[in-house]
Amino acid sequence: MTQKLPQVGDEVEYAPGRLAVVTDIRKGVPYLRRSGIREWPVQDPAALTVKRTRTERIAADDDFR
Repeated sequence: MTQKLPQVGDEVEYAPGRLAVVTDIRKGVPYLRRSGIREWPVQDPAALTVKRTRTERIAADDDFR
């Protein structure tokens, strides 16, 4: 099974138990943001696991800030 690549707006797990939202993808590098933390580039994009897509977050009325 192939791993789904994260898209802008997806909620991802970047470390065990650590969730963030993909805010941008620049030159193939995803950038993440957590509440209260500045945006940062992902060192190993293959390590990201999509937990909820942007569509699922919208359906759940998740207003991430």
